[in-house]
Amino acid sequence: LGIRACVHMAAAAWGTGFLNAVLHTANTFSLPLCQGNAVSQFFCEIPHILKLSCSDAYLREVGRLVVVCFLFLGCFVFIVVSYVQIFRAVLRIPSEQGCQKAFSTCLPHLAVVSLFVSTAMFTYLKPPSISSPSLDLVLAVLYSVVPPAVNPLIYSMRNQELKEA
Repeated sequence: LGIRACVHMAAAAWGTGFLNAVLHTANTFSLPLCQGNAVSQFFCEIPHILKLSCSDAYLREVGRLVVVCFLFLGCFVFIVVSYVQIFRAVLRIPSEQGCQKAFSTCLPHLAVVSLFVSTAMFTYLKPPSISSPSLDLVLAVLYSVVPPAVNPLIYSMRNQELKEA
């Protein structure tokens, strides 16, 4: 990758993340809360804030969902295309040992990305009828705590000093 491509990818990631955060924040601060402000989670999530709102937030929720799905779809397509390119490059490695080493780095990362994407999708797209505080808590931990905690382990497993320790 050239420096220009890296800058464009970083700018796209920061831009979509910022746009997503601004939309959520603006939507959240414009909601009137009539059931108090205590959320039954360890951090404020949008579905839980919507439950506290006394206004009909259906149209806002649908609009937010459409924008988030559009952003998510773009990111998802980019991730899939990137992994296809990575796997094509890895399969062209002439030595089997080099190929195995590359896959041993890529596959755990792909597993963490898959865990994050699947649990986040299920959390935000599940119907309210199957919502329960314990399920919501488990899902929130799976997509917000586990991937950032596991990523350093995945990347440090290539470190020989850490393996020996």
